[in-house]
Amino acid sequence: MPKMKSHSGAKKRFKPTGTGKFKRSQAGKRHILTKKAPKRKRGLRTSTLVHDTQHHQVAAMLPYASY
Repeated sequence: MPKMKSHSGAKKRFKPTGTGKFKRSQAGKRHILTKKAPKRKRGLRTSTLVHDTQHHQVAAMLPYASY
């Protein structure tokens, strides 16, 4: 059986945590930042976890990352 391929885009965007969940960065901080409040931009800086309803999709794209 050949090795499974990981999704190249998903490799760059998601990182597994120790408990098997996936960490992701927040969207919305690339451009048009002048109209966004500083508090909102600070909040977008932090990372968050992939939602439970989409965990299986990310795990399918990264077969060797899920523990």
